Order: sequence, then C-alpha cells, then structure tokens
Amino acid sequence: MKKIQMVDLQSQYEKIKSDVDRGIQEVIDSAQFIKGTVVSEFQHDLEIYTGSKHVIPVGNGTDALQIALMGLGLQPGDEVITPTFTFIATAEVVALLGLTPVVVDVDWETMNISLESVRKAITPRTKAIVPVHLFGQCADMEGILALAEEYHLYVIEDACQAIGAKYTFSNGQTKQAGTMGIVGCTSFFPSKNLGCYGDGGAIFTNDDELANRMRAIANHGMVVRYHHDFIGVNSRLDSIQAAILKVKLTHLDEYITNRQTAAAYYDTCFASLPNVLTPDRDPHSTHVFHQYTLRFLDESKRDFVKEYLAAHNIPSMIYYPIPLHMQKAYADSRYQTGDFPVAERLANCVLSLPMHTELDKEQLEYICQHVINALNA
Repeated sequence: MKKIQMVDLQSQYEKIKSDVDRGIQEVIDSAQFIKGTVVSEFQHDLEIYTGSKHVIPVGNGTDALQIALMGLGLQPGDEVITPTFTFIATAEVVALLGLTPVVVDVDWETMNISLESVRKAITPRTKAIVPVHLFGQCADMEGILALAEEYHLYVIEDACQAIGAKYTFSNGQTKQAGTMGIVGCTSFFPSKNLGCYGDGGAIFTNDDELANRMRAIANHGMVVRYHHDFIGVNSRLDSIQAAILKVKLTHLDEYITNRQTAAAYYDTCFASLPNVLTPDRDPHSTHVFHQYTLRFLDESKRDFVKEYLAAHNIPSMIYYPIPLHMQKAYADSRYQTGDFPVAERLANCVLSLPMHTELDKEQLEYICQHVINALNA
C-alpha cells in the first residue's frame, strides 16, 4: 500500500508530468517569468470555466481577499461580517485594512456561516459580508444575497476551498462558487482542489469598473506605467505557476469527481457508526470536498481517534481548533467564550481525514477500518 498522506501531490503530478514539465520549460525558454503570455491564457481559461467576466490572477488567496476589500473602497471603522469558524485569513485582511471584523456563528449541519447570525450582526456600520464556502461546499448564497440586497451590503465570497463547487438557486439558475457576490476570491495553494506548486490566487467579478480598479491595486495602484491612481500592493501570479495551473484546470472536474468518490466511500463506511456524523450536503450546493470532516458527538473520542490513526501511519487534521473570537490576536471585549456555541462545539469535535484525488480503495479501506477500530477500542 502506498503511504497515506493528507494530500498526495506527488502521485497526482506523475499523471500530468509531461504536460506540466513542458509548460514550465516553455516559460523558461521564453524568459517571461512575470506577466507572461501563459498568465493571460490561464486567466482566459478560468474565465470560461467559472463563467466570470473578469478573472484577476494574484499572488495568493489572502491577497485576493485584501485587494477585493481595497477595491470596494471600504473605510476604517466599516464593519465586515465573517464566520468565526474559518481560517484566519478571512478576518486578518479585514483587520489589516483598519476595518472592523464582526464574527458570527455557523450552521451545525453545513459548518458554513449562519444566515440568522448574520442578520443579527448587521448594524448601521456594516458594509460587507464575507461568506466562506468551507471545506468545499457553498454557503447559503440565496439567503445571503437577499440579506445583502435588503441592507445594501457588498458580498465578497471566500471560495478559497471551493473552486468548482456549483450553487443552484430556487429559480433553477446555477452559478460557480466565487461568482455570485460582487466579487469572489480563491486560492491556488498546493493542497487546494486546483493548486499550483507554490503560491497563487485569483479574484472574480462581473463588474467592469471594479475589475479595472482591482487590477490596478494589484499592480501598485498603477493604471498607466508609473502613473499611480490608487494605493496598491504588489501581488501577481507568476508565469511558472500559471503554466502549472493551466494544465491542472483541464483536470479539475476529474479531480472533483475523484474526491467525491472518496467521500462517498467514507460515507458508506461510517454511516452506521454511533455518535459520528459524516459531512452534511446542502441540497443547493455541490460539494467538492477540499476536506472530508467528521464530527464526533462524544468530543472525548476525537483526540483519541486522531492519536490512534497517527499510531497507524494515518494522518488527520483538526480544521479548526480555535475559532477566531478565541484567538489571542483577535481578543475583543465584544466576544466571550460561549457566545458562538456551534463554532466552539465544532472546534472540539471535528476531524478531517485524508482527502485527495489519488486515494485508492486499499487506502480508503485501511483508513475506514482504523477509524472503526479506534472507536471500538
């Protein structure tokens, strides 16, 4: 049996090696390492794939979120609502820009931002909502967009874990994760469903004026060379990463299917386990399984299972062990332990199992059997 990894990028690379190597060599031969032709080609391919009018490649997913907020012209003191159960970057960029992060609880079933919690958090200072499509499944975008329209708020989608996920509205319209709000952001971190071999990210929007502004902000605020119209940053996707992503994008649907197949195998194995919940599926969203995350109703079992798996050479991860409102960097008198009971409960009971495109039946059987053995120990 092959070594079990949380993400097996080596085996994935072997299947696309010739195309990836050729793409990298073409960049080296051209010496267009920054803003090369292949960056524009990948941008165009991703626009077609997502249906977004504008794709703006940037340095990473965190930059994408920051540039999106800068492009919308939010001012210090403006409030931005985001879930407390997520990776730190979502709130980090809000704080870095002098904006006020307002964290809210999440839904127990989907682990995505709670619509009711968002509604309760809206004040006259609220300017934007940043829903995170956690673990590969879209948040309640129909409800969030309706709420945003009611209160005249921007919606900035954090789709860093959900590229390729599709959301179907009640009228039958289907859209890709990251293309429903005024702006969407994604990450190409290597472990993502569409990952490069370094850092990378992208911004999506259908708004022409906003797209032009964000492109300029990502390039030092420059519209015409050496004419700086905005305060900007230096954030770009380099040509070698674009060449890799251009190849991998052609396989993204296959990668998603492989992840969904592995998730279905896990579901079947764990269906009858008492006090263990497999990932819920939102009927409005496909799930692309950036992570496969179990919830242990008996919280004392979570850490034992993790240690048992590690002893048998099976990695697992806790995403996320500390909600944002309990992080030292974001300590705030507005929030106390117990204010967000769902997020706090999830932090104590979630465990993510290996999930990637290369999991085979032997590995899946081994993982499942050892989870069951741990629970019976």
